Amino acid sequence: MGTELQGRTAVVTGASKGIGLAVAEALAGAGATVIAGSRTTTPGLDALVKQGGVSWVPVDLAEPGAAERLVAAAADGRLDILVNNVGAAPARMGGFLSVTDEDWQRTVDLNLLTAVRVTRAALPLMLSAGQGSVVTVASVNATLPDPMVIDYSAGKAALVAFSKALSKEVGPQGIRVNTVSPGPVETELWLGGDGVAATVSAAAGITPDDVVAQASSATVTGRFSQPSEVADLVLFLAGDQSRNITGSDFVIDGGFIPTW
Repeated sequence: MGTELQGRTAVVTGASKGIGLAVAEALAGAGATVIAGSRTTTPGLDALVKQGGVSWVPVDLAEPGAAERLVAAAADGRLDILVNNVGAAPARMGGFLSVTDEDWQRTVDLNLLTAVRVTRAALPLMLSAGQGSVVTVASVNATLPDPMVIDYSAGKAALVAFSKALSKEVGPQGIRVNTVSPGPVETELWLGGDGVAATVSAAAGITPDDVVAQASSATVTGRFSQPSEVADLVLFLAGDQSRNITGSDFVIDGGFIPTW
């Protein structure tokens, strides 16, 4: 276990699996006390809790007051790090006209407003301490919007804009706000039974493996990122090595977004 975050408290949302679980593990491994928020637990999260340094708070961030309950779990009213990770990318195989107002509201609420609510609940503690780091997991679709995830793309673009604007307000008070934008990652969002690969393959008449292979071939490295690799980037932004970095969006996509 490292010690670079010893004595610090972190809240991670969507921490039961995928990127959120990897982030909780990385922060705890660096010595932080981690409050892991999620609607349900998983064997992976249970194992982290047993190891110590991580506590699970069952919470549905769509419910009124849930963000405040999660932040209130921070011991002694101290919160140094907030990682907003909750999100989902429903594939819209029927195109834009198939996406209802209710679909838009659910997607924007989950991918944008949950982060807004938890950040609003967390900021007073950070402002009182005169320091803190907010790291929010966005997506390459914030800058590379895709019609197949049109509402998700819009929500993540808004999330990056929100974070950039907030960084300008709270930076002078010692609080840093950054975003991490992954490309395809080996998580259930992509690979689960109702994930992107399964949904697209069912509509296109190909296998989920074919969908994954196509997405992988669109990267320079030829593969998806690992959750632990995204977590390493979050860990860097949470710690002191990045103490003069704020208002930035860090892309980790294996070269998925073409650059020249």
